[in-house]
Amino acid sequence: MTDLGSKPACFKAYDVRGRVPDELDEDLAARIGMAATRAIGAGRWAVGRDCRLTSPALAAAVTEGLRAGGADVLDIGLCGTEQVYHAVAARGLDGGVMVTASHNPMDYNGMKLVRQEARPVSGDSGLEEIGRLAAGPRPATVASPGRVERTDTLPEFVEFLLGRVDVARLRRLKIVADGGNGCAGPVARALAGRLPAEFVFLREEPDGAFPHGIPNPLLPENRALTAEAVRAHGADLGLAWDGDFDRCFFFDEQGRFVEGYYLVGLLARAALRAAPGAKIVHDPRLTWNTLEVARAAGGVPVMNKTGHAFMKERMRREDAVYGGEMSAHHYFRDFAYCDSGMLPWLRVWQEMSATGLSLSELVAPMQRAFPASGELNRRLADPGAALARVEAVYGGQALAIDRTDGLSLEFAKWRFNLRSSNTEPLLRLNVESRGDEALMRAKTAELLALLDG
Repeated sequence: MTDLGSKPACFKAYDVRGRVPDELDEDLAARIGMAATRAIGAGRWAVGRDCRLTSPALAAAVTEGLRAGGADVLDIGLCGTEQVYHAVAARGLDGGVMVTASHNPMDYNGMKLVRQEARPVSGDSGLEEIGRLAAGPRPATVASPGRVERTDTLPEFVEFLLGRVDVARLRRLKIVADGGNGCAGPVARALAGRLPAEFVFLREEPDGAFPHGIPNPLLPENRALTAEAVRAHGADLGLAWDGDFDRCFFFDEQGRFVEGYYLVGLLARAALRAAPGAKIVHDPRLTWNTLEVARAAGGVPVMNKTGHAFMKERMRREDAVYGGEMSAHHYFRDFAYCDSGMLPWLRVWQEMSATGLSLSELVAPMQRAFPASGELNRRLADPGAALARVEAVYGGQALAIDRTDGLSLEFAKWRFNLRSSNTEPLLRLNVESRGDEALMRAKTAELLALLDG
């Protein structure tokens, strides 16, 4: 399967992701492990995995590859991506591998790699080299292969999370927690026993067969069960996660989904209250609300290319206190600049407690000021031609054009971003306006018609 003449097809911009076994199999996983020790160094590594049916075998293979390259491996088993980040940063390890394909289809799997301090390994910081080495001749096993230690890091991870919020000041809530049969359930359950809330758990057991479909609440069709449970139980807050729970999604007390864009504003404001004057990194897809909230709170907004590796690299460079993407990735300086699916809801709960407001009351002013379309996807035969068609129609009217990530065009009362996905063959559209929902909807319809035409 491995093409020894070039970088494997499953190596993407900032992670490894492909169909199993056509693009990623156990042989390649072992090669990736060996290549990682050559590109980054041996030392001590953490390996974790999600609950996909192919993850145990791939995790075992990458572990053997790391061992063959001389690395000692801390096998932390079934976990979320951020648990690998935490293990590497907290234990001073030399690297980490999370075997996961997040929200990709059933036949996919992949890996996210980090080096010391949980720094991301992306295309321009080692991933390209690992890909070339993995595709080349397989080196001999070192004279003294590394050892494997299996351990449960969940207790120390839970303690870390609880230390990032003032538990004594949290007001009592009823919370619906929908694990989606991914990896979030065990962590949420462990936290629930230490927090002043009544939790209603849905689909909390990890199940790689995903009997209710791939957990990806970013897709509207995947939100109904969580929303209905919030209303049925009279909950104050609804939470849902993707498979490896590096993304957390929110539902207000009426069961309405809250776009991640407004959570970026809410979490930025909370972060700046604790760190006045700090920088906030955000993605280019939806920006106006983040810019206004950050500046009003005394912060400095910094726009950056979409993608977890790119965001984390920029946050470190800027020493930003918080970074947010409207797709529900939230990054924290006090979590080694990494993204977390657990810290956001704890911080939002803290905001609700400090203000006495519901989630809907916290985000309503932002929603009114900057109505947004949410991300709309189109699978097109020629995405480049579609982008060019849109720019030809709208480019001449734009007050500003930005190409930080895809195409962003700004007008007096509205703006949009159109970009190719880093992980799927899709064009992604986001539209927002200044206080005019009808205008936002009309422009969204115009753009979709142009794309579909």
